[in-house]
Amino acid sequence: MTPHDSSHPDFNRRDFFKGASMAGVMAMLGAVPITAQEAAKAAGEDKNLPQPKADPNYKEKPLGPPVNIGIIGLGSHGREIITHLAKLPNAPVVAIADTYKQSVKRAAETAPKAKAYATAEELLADADVKAVVIATPTHQHKEIALAAMKAGKHVYLEAPIAHTIEDAREIAKAAAALPKGQIFQSGLQSRENPQNHHVLKFIRTGATGKAAMSRGQWNKKNSWRRASPNPEREKALNWRLFRETSLGLAGEVGIHSLDTASWYLDSLPVSMTGFGGILQWQDGREVADTVQLVVEFAGGVRHTWSATLANSFEGEHDIFFGSSAAVLIRDNRAWMFKETDAELLGWEVYARKDDFLTDSGIALVANATKILAQGKKPAEAASESDSPVRYALEKFVEHVNDGTQPEASAEAGFRAVVMAVKANEAVTKGGRVEIAKEQFVV
Repeated sequence: MTPHDSSHPDFNRRDFFKGASMAGVMAMLGAVPITAQEAAKAAGEDKNLPQPKADPNYKEKPLGPPVNIGIIGLGSHGREIITHLAKLPNAPVVAIADTYKQSVKRAAETAPKAKAYATAEELLADADVKAVVIATPTHQHKEIALAAMKAGKHVYLEAPIAHTIEDAREIAKAAAALPKGQIFQSGLQSRENPQNHHVLKFIRTGATGKAAMSRGQWNKKNSWRRASPNPEREKALNWRLFRETSLGLAGEVGIHSLDTASWYLDSLPVSMTGFGGILQWQDGREVADTVQLVVEFAGGVRHTWSATLANSFEGEHDIFFGSSAAVLIRDNRAWMFKETDAELLGWEVYARKDDFLTDSGIALVANATKILAQGKKPAEAASESDSPVRYALEKFVEHVNDGTQPEASAEAGFRAVVMAVKANEAVTKGGRVEIAKEQFVV
């Protein structure tokens, strides 16, 4: 199955987002009982089923008050974060900071009303800043995160939350000691994405059967290298390419797939087996541009993950295989592929199905109730996919206002770093690395 080959004649991207009926939406939420008569009706054309209408009585959860945010680290990702926050009505960026003047200047174009600072310390001293998003290179996280928590700020810290297990443990301990209401959220985007929570329900309730295996991949044609006329600045920009400052593809990128697998399987890994090499970009880098990883979880289930900077075919996705069904997750969309001997799930008769070459996938649509109440078709709204980063930032602001603890907690962030470090160690070693339970203890 090649779900990302959009050039294939059987893979029509537009077909993925055809309209779904109200019955289909309700059914996807598990709310529709199935009878023979209903099944026969569902087999008819979609036009015979009720179409979505706006619910005049539907009320969205009211937005909380504005949360003044400061951004520390204004590289390309920091500027992307500013762009996403600008789309949120209650997340004004009031301050920005970076030690590199040109980065501050570029970021100021996107956040013209924000105060500009040359250091994180200066920004943290600003009483107007209530929360900070830390988007500096991974190896610089610890000092800034600890200072931000000590300053009483709510903290969103990008993943990996640290470059070493020891630093991540120190951050997690500090976060655990925060007073009630002060929020710390790690940048494990999947854990704060409603689509991933929606899929989790199907896995945890047994709709996919007994877990057999899972796999993920991340393929990009990108050198990861950035140029600068200043040699010192160029080295700083390319921190991901050197072992001293980077956890490599397996740690810096693979952390999200590994964390999702651990979360979905409700298990921690006992070993990592990795391989990698510099196969495309012979430019003096120290970290592999192509890697393969096998993660063994307690109980014997394995998650495989691969990544390359040499080719973009099939892009990025995760697949979870069970005895009754497999679930494919790509971006903010997901599909379930049933086995022929699996029991009929009542709602699936109504659900929208998309063709992937010779396979048919049942679309799993998150937030269907909200979309339907707005008079939209969930299948079409799903095509307007937002970045997972935006969802994570939106949830951060919500947690700050509500005082609720994030799913992407400091402890989850710490455990993810353990996986990231061990994954990178396995790839660098070119073999198997065991992980003791005690290493996951904060």
